[in-house]
Amino acid sequence: MKYALITGASKGIGKAIAEELAKRKINVLLVARSEDLLKEVSSNIASTYNIQTAYLAIDLAETNASKKIYDWCMANNYTINILINNAGYGLSGAIDRYSLPEHQAMMQVNMNVVVETSYLFLDMLKKQPQSFIVNVASAAAYQSVPGLNIYAGTKSFVLSFSRGLNYELKDTSVFVSAACPGATDTNFANRAKATGEKAQKLAKQFNMTPAAVAKIIIDGMFAKKVEIVAGFINKLGVFLAWILPKRVVEKSTASIYDL
Repeated sequence: MKYALITGASKGIGKAIAEELAKRKINVLLVARSEDLLKEVSSNIASTYNIQTAYLAIDLAETNASKKIYDWCMANNYTINILINNAGYGLSGAIDRYSLPEHQAMMQVNMNVVVETSYLFLDMLKKQPQSFIVNVASAAAYQSVPGLNIYAGTKSFVLSFSRGLNYELKDTSVFVSAACPGATDTNFANRAKATGEKAQKLAKQFNMTPAAVAKIIIDGMFAKKVEIVAGFINKLGVFLAWILPKRVVEKSTASIYDL
């Protein structure tokens, strides 16, 4: 039996992706930190969509978390043909607002886990007639973002890594996409401690729903889009970041986070 494995699946975009896949009768494996939330989401999805679900509660910032996920799948004979690396978070403010271990934990979740899970599951994915990896980056991947600087850097890595990996795998059955959502109605701003008035206002004005973002991502995955930018506003932002001088873009984004 084949499954889609989704990290960060207890809420937000990850949960919505699990539900979107379930609507398409795809079995799902859910990974996140909160066991209580995972149990509830897993049970609701299984009963609502009549598919197979299972979950693993684990903190992806832990050492060897990716290997533990892989070992869990192997021990239970779960065959993965869709890997969704969705888990990630940001820290808002200047670099010295946080300790180095806090930054390192974020980089572990946002970057290292993406590489590790892609590597560990690659052999299994290659054995499937068709398989997919979706690495969730961000619209912030297309420019530096003072005030959300390390987060944006990690997402730039995810975007670049995904494009390069897709090319490396062009002669295999594995297709790799980078999903780049923008402001979404999730807990991201609170987790990032984004307290700036402008940041809060813009988030409310341009937020997309997790369900809308998830549908765009899964439609884009099956359409074999290498980059999946969610929504017109985000596509416009990506275009402007490409054509405008970097200093102008940096000044604009810095003002959002009160730098």
